[in-house]
Amino acid sequence: MQIEMMKSKIGHATVTEAELLYEGSITVDKDLAEAVDILENEKVEVLNINNGNRFTTYVIKGEAGSGKICLNGPAARQGLVGDRVMILSYALIEKEKAESFKPKIIHLDNDNKIKS
Repeated sequence: MQIEMMKSKIGHATVTEAELLYEGSITVDKDLAEAVDILENEKVEVLNINNGNRFTTYVIKGEAGSGKICLNGPAARQGLVGDRVMILSYALIEKEKAESFKPKIIHLDNDNKIKS
């Protein structure tokens, strides 16, 4: 049996941009995505702390070190620049390994720099 577990979490990211006229996704600073092992085009769930919206999209890696978190296309309707969001990815894991599995988690400061 496999269980879906949280694999990665970027906590308290600040939305820096919203581009409505785009095909859809979330752009995440390459360094932040790589710190939690999120791949380009990987499916993620985004939780908006400010308005309670939760939505699913995929990741496009943005410029490393930029701190960019951009809601693209329809996702741009789910939040505003300045909103705080959590970005989560999940993986299927064998039940026997699930109890000892440790997700990669980072928490960001107000400038989208890793603080822990």
